[in-house]
This record gives sequence, structure tokens and C-alpha cells, in this order.
Amino acid sequence: MRITVVGDVLLDQDWMGTARRLSPDAPVPVVEVGSRRSRAGGAGLVAAMLRHDGHEVVLVTALADDAGADRIREDLEGVEIIAGDTLAPTPTKTRVRTSAHGICRIDEACETPPRPRTSPRMIAAVESSDAVVVSDYGRRLLEDPALREALARCASRARIVWDPHPRGAFPVPEVSLLTPNLAEAAALTRVDRDAPDVATAARTLGERSASQAVLVTLGDRGALLHRTGHEPVEIGADAVPDADPCGAGDRLAASAAVALARGRTLTEAATQAVDDASAYLAAGGVQALGMRRLRSAAALNSENPNALAAAVRSAGGTVVAAGGCFDLLHAGHVRTLEAARRLGDCLIVCMNSDASVTRLKGPGRPIIGAEDRREMLAALACVDAVAVFDEDGPERLLQELRPDFWVKGGDYTAESLPEAPLLRTWGGRAVTFPYQLARSTTRLADAIERVG
Repeated sequence: MRITVVGDVLLDQDWMGTARRLSPDAPVPVVEVGSRRSRAGGAGLVAAMLRHDGHEVVLVTALADDAGADRIREDLEGVEIIAGDTLAPTPTKTRVRTSAHGICRIDEACETPPRPRTSPRMIAAVESSDAVVVSDYGRRLLEDPALREALARCASRARIVWDPHPRGAFPVPEVSLLTPNLAEAAALTRVDRDAPDVATAARTLGERSASQAVLVTLGDRGALLHRTGHEPVEIGADAVPDADPCGAGDRLAASAAVALARGRTLTEAATQAVDDASAYLAAGGVQALGMRRLRSAAALNSENPNALAAAVRSAGGTVVAAGGCFDLLHAGHVRTLEAARRLGDCLIVCMNSDASVTRLKGPGRPIIGAEDRREMLAALACVDAVAVFDEDGPERLLQELRPDFWVKGGDYTAESLPEAPLLRTWGGRAVTFPYQLARSTTRLADAIERVG
């Protein structure tokens, strides 16, 4: 099925960490960031969901010419993007979270932009759609007269689900389904915003927009469906305690469009959409969506470290690399690698070749050959891939992998590592974990020599 998503794309970022103390400067938590992920948000998230479900997806949007837009394009691999020009930078929303809850959100370049420009290709994509999801985030794309005329023509023959925004454009007539939450419906209709009546807001919005139906979402209370000439229908939802609601509305709109395009009635499509949104939250929401993609990337690319790093990065994940000879694998190694893996979404071990180990350690080393060392490391659950390098240092390999974190075990400081300046050139960071007392390869090698 070919589905066209029309609307505003954002760059969403999640910084995950731990907060164990308050700042001495103010009573605010200090967050130690452990991982960073980025992904397409807004209409981009709708497109990613539909693509993940197996549909042919076209995204009609406006994109800047900057690094944020490049990340969005990487994240939307497999989605056909037809983008107009915008004079504004990519809007970015960064959520800082701990395992328990969100700490804050940082918005950049999210002020109202100039109206983007559309192209004939964008108009043609809308007019040839089997179904359309409009995802309006108030970035003015939906104000374009030519685009609105194309959507109005499309509404007469195809199913359109429109997710409106209070600061966005008003929906064109004859849309199949509007999917605001209660606050959005109240703002769009100017009913009592302090205590809005759901049925009144849904009916008023339906009348003013001349839409076929309005589905007002109510969080864990489900939703209310208003259809012209019918009594409202209450649709229940399974409560999901402590759920992160990010993306739930996008999931609902995407599912409703698919159900309508398959011939379901408005009531059936609305019920399916509410059920899918509840299931999405129960499965972990947008974080679980990203993790499924990351796990798939790791499974497909475990034999190719460069491809693994690229796939995890394009999925918005954090790449971690760790290095060493790993001659005589011991508990200190394992603990360091397990700690390294917790920093991100994949761990690539950069291991010295036999010739490299001999030059560094002297004759008689390594004790265990490269293929056996590689096999033992790859068998660890925390290791996603192993890359072998022949040089004395891993700089060439790091330049290829471009990890977010470079981890070494032993008696080093992060800044003393020779790789640290290289990591900084792409925003990476060196991290050290000291080995456990009395656990070292040199001690084991000396013991073996004494026994021998």
C-alpha cells in the first residue's frame, strides 16, 4: 500500500542518563548522560512507523540544508522523501531523561518559520496517493495554497487522516478523520479550555472543518469518535502506567489511515487506531521502536563492524568501541567490556593483530592467536562485533568507525590516551575503566611462564 505523509519534520533527540545528586549551583539534578539517540520526529516519525510496518511510504515535507536534515534523511532510509525548501534551520527537540522520568526538554530553532516553498513533485505525490496522513506541527507547510488545493482534491477520492496543531493550518474540507487530543480540539474550537466538554469540542470541530469524523484522544481514557449525523462513540483504552506518551498520537494517526485505506469503517478504524496506540505504549513507546531497529541493525551487521557502526548511527543509536590486545582474556577485561556496552547501543571491540601484539609486547606474545581471541570476544554477550587492526594503534580503524565513546581498561586517564584528540574531531569521547585489582594479562602471562 502506498501512503503519503504530508507535514512538518523535526529532529528528536533523547539523552538518557542517571541523576544521583543535585547541582551545588542550584537545586536541580545533575544528569550524567550515558547515551544519545536521534530520530526523525513529527511527520518523519509517522513515516518511519509506516515504513516499519511494511508500507510503501512517501514523505512530503520541507527540509533545511543542514546537519539536522542529514540525520533525518539517514533515519528515514527506505522512505521516499520529496522535500521543498525552507529558509529555517531544522527544529530540534532534545529530551533529557533518566530511567525514572523526564528531566527537561531543550528546543532549538522551534520558533515559527517563514512559509516553506512547495514544488510540482510534492503536489503530484499528494494527488497520486492511496491514503494520506497529514501531520501538522505548526511549521506553516500546510498553509501553502497549492498544497491545500491538492489535499482538497485528494479528499474527494482518497482517505485522509489529519492530525491538527493549534498553531497550524485549519484542515481542508471533507477530510476522512481528524485526530486531535482534547487540548488541541479545545484550542481549535475555542471552547472552554479549562474544562472542555469532549463531545462539544468534537462536534464543533467537525462542523467547522466539514470533516467526515473527529476522533478526540483522551490519554488512558481512550477516545471519543464524533461522526456527522451520528451519536458519539466512546472507545476505551488499556491503561499503561508510567508510559512515555511521545509518538502515541503519531501511531494512532498512522494506524487509522491504514485501516481506512483497507476499507474499514470509521468506527472500526478508530477502534483499531486506539488499540494500536495502547499497544505501542505498552511495548515501550518510541524508545522500544528505536531499540527494535537497533537490535535489527546489530543482528544483520555483526560480521561487518563498519556496517554495524553505520547502521546503529543511522538508527539514532550510540556507537561504543573498546580496544586492547585481549591476550589471555580475564575477568577485568569482561567487566570493562560490560561497562562499555552500557554506554550505548552497540559495542565494537578493536583488537590488535598477532603482529601488532608482538611489536608491543615482545617475542612470545601473543600467547593466544588472533582468530581464537576474536572468537572468545565475539562469544561475550556484551560484544556486538570484533575488528582486528595491524597497526600499533587503532587510529585508522577509529577513523572508519567514528564511535561516540572509545573505552580503554587499565591505569590510564581519558585525556592521556593518544586517541583522545582524534575522537574529539567528530564529537567522540574517550573513557577509561580501571581493571580490577590483581587481574591483568601480564600477571597471568608471568604465572604461566613460571609454571612452564
